[in-house]
Amino acid sequence: SLRLGEGGGGSRLRRQLESGGFAAGEYVKQLSQQSDGDRDLQEHRQRIQALSEETAQSLKRNVYQNYRQFIETAREISYLESEMYQLSHILTEQKGIMEAVTQALLLQADRDDPAQGARRAAAADPFLPLSAKDAAANEEGRQRTLTTLLEKVEGCRDLLPESPGKYLVYNGDLVEYDADHMAQIQRVHAFLMNDCLLVATALPNRRGAYRYDALYPLDGLAVVNVKDNPPMKDMFKLLMFPESRIFQAENAKIKKEWLEVLEETKRNRALSEKRRLEQEALPRPAPTPPESTNPFDEDEDEEEEDEPSAEDEVVDLSLEWIQELPEDLDVCIAQRDFEGAVDLLDKLNEYLADKPVSQPVKELRAKVDERVRQLTDVLVFELSPDRSLRGGPRATRRAVSQLIRLGQSTKACELFLKNRAAAVQTAIRQLRIEGATLLYIHKLCHVFFTSLLETAREFETDFAGNNGCYSAFVVWARSSMRMFVDAFSKQVFDSKESLSTAAECVKVAKEHCKQLSEIGLDLTFIIHALLVKDIKGALQSYKDIIIEATKHRNSEEMWRKMNLMTPEALGKLREEMRSCGVGNFDQYTGDDCWVNLSYTVVAFTKQTMAFLEEALKLYFPELHMVLLESLVEIILVAVQHVDYSLRCEQDPEKKAFIRQNASFLYETVLPVVEKRFEEGVGKPAKQLQDLRNASRLMRVNPESTTSVV
Repeated sequence: SLRLGEGGGGSRLRRQLESGGFAAGEYVKQLSQQSDGDRDLQEHRQRIQALSEETAQSLKRNVYQNYRQFIETAREISYLESEMYQLSHILTEQKGIMEAVTQALLLQADRDDPAQGARRAAAADPFLPLSAKDAAANEEGRQRTLTTLLEKVEGCRDLLPESPGKYLVYNGDLVEYDADHMAQIQRVHAFLMNDCLLVATALPNRRGAYRYDALYPLDGLAVVNVKDNPPMKDMFKLLMFPESRIFQAENAKIKKEWLEVLEETKRNRALSEKRRLEQEALPRPAPTPPESTNPFDEDEDEEEEDEPSAEDEVVDLSLEWIQELPEDLDVCIAQRDFEGAVDLLDKLNEYLADKPVSQPVKELRAKVDERVRQLTDVLVFELSPDRSLRGGPRATRRAVSQLIRLGQSTKACELFLKNRAAAVQTAIRQLRIEGATLLYIHKLCHVFFTSLLETAREFETDFAGNNGCYSAFVVWARSSMRMFVDAFSKQVFDSKESLSTAAECVKVAKEHCKQLSEIGLDLTFIIHALLVKDIKGALQSYKDIIIEATKHRNSEEMWRKMNLMTPEALGKLREEMRSCGVGNFDQYTGDDCWVNLSYTVVAFTKQTMAFLEEALKLYFPELHMVLLESLVEIILVAVQHVDYSLRCEQDPEKKAFIRQNASFLYETVLPVVEKRFEEGVGKPAKQLQDLRNASRLMRVNPESTTSVV
């Protein structure tokens, strides 16, 4: 019944909080008046907290359930956008084919009946020139109109040189909008010429005057209709790699005129360029050389006739796929079909591999090279760290592989490694700093070394045939390891963690580092070199702590036997000494719970062996002398104190007890330290042997009353 009551109360509370007119202040005031005391308020607070957690879990479940649907929807939108681009391109091609067929039929009819063709042309275009004089006048009028309009545009005289074939096709006012937020930017005036599009901004204080803004060749310009979405209507988009701009016409009629005249002008430009290439590709008759009077020239002429010159060979550039290659490359780049673009380039290079380099080929190469630069810029942007870093190193494979096919292996390697460095840095920065240092270090090592291993495998896959790039990867791995060690040291050593915690953290890092040996990459020496300074500081700091603690105990030493009071405490001490390596500790125990050793000596033994065990976990060759010198300093503090006490003590019983403690240090503790050091390091330490094999205790001034340390 209590559970049902709580459930009913929870439902009422939920409905009350979800109501539209809920006021938190009034609710708290009413609750305070109705409650009997602090306990009621605490229970109500717990119910609200439980309701909050339940709501949070419900929201999280809903997000997880819809996450896959979000991804699939985004993918479908991307596919739909690509299909719309393809559909627009197909419709444009179909329109061009229909107009070409109509034009061909009209030309055929004009050939059959020239008089009817002239009447049709005059009716269709009242400005059609009827003679050479009229044609010259019409051309002169077009250029005069272009010159007059461009005089009103500041800054375009040098960028737009006058040429005999350039003329104005269409112009008008437009409003530019931001492509991302659809916010109005500025009013512009566009001038469409037969080979380019000029965009100029209106000057605020001069009516009819403009300032140059941008110039776009028609070869690299794509026009896309923007569907009306009130209040945003009468818009169209211009695609000019790597940017796009959206313009709004005054009304639907003007927008339609802009779309039609842009497509028509682009088509005319392409046809004229095609005719020019065909004319240049036609063989030209070679000039007749003057007759020579040298009789030996006849033999040379015969030999030259047998071997045709490479320049006489004509390269056929009239193939349909070659003529449409620049536009096809633009479409592939706009649709992000990088593989298709590189396939077209490979096909062209294969076709022109054994062909002579004529002027038409050079011009085609210039156009294609411009598209190659555009494609390279897109691929570089795909690999830039500004892009999303999700998906791991495999997400970069597409762009990297296409850059390698374009002959940009060095750039692909550099960008790939920069991308992965940014991804690793972001992953480390996003790690939550937990309260427990060891838990954070486990997460840090897992994130870093997993990313490094995945990057190495992906690098080996992408750059399998480029051995020169592996040195760059090794340099990158070293710099990444330095970034990892910075985060590691900041959490472990800068926060003054205990030596045992630091040893466990370093052990975890070494174990993860050994995983890289699976791919033949050993970075253990790098992590040793980067950590040696911090580990030295930690060892010396802990050594100083032990020495200070030992001195403090020595100052309070009374040279009395230990009474542990209970058998349990004695058994625990036996286990501790056995774990330290002291196997003969039973001979130092007496009747009941007495131990025939001083508390200072026992505490020193446990602390020294614990220091040695933790230091051996941190050990590598560069730390050999630091560890050895620290051990010697710690042992000398205890040895000197025993020696001094033995010389100064006058009581025979205490003197015998001090001698027993000295025997324990020299015959039990020091051999255990020496043996454990040799096991952990792999070689004996001469300094420890000399210290143990000393024939007698260190000399001090018998008249001195202070300990020599």
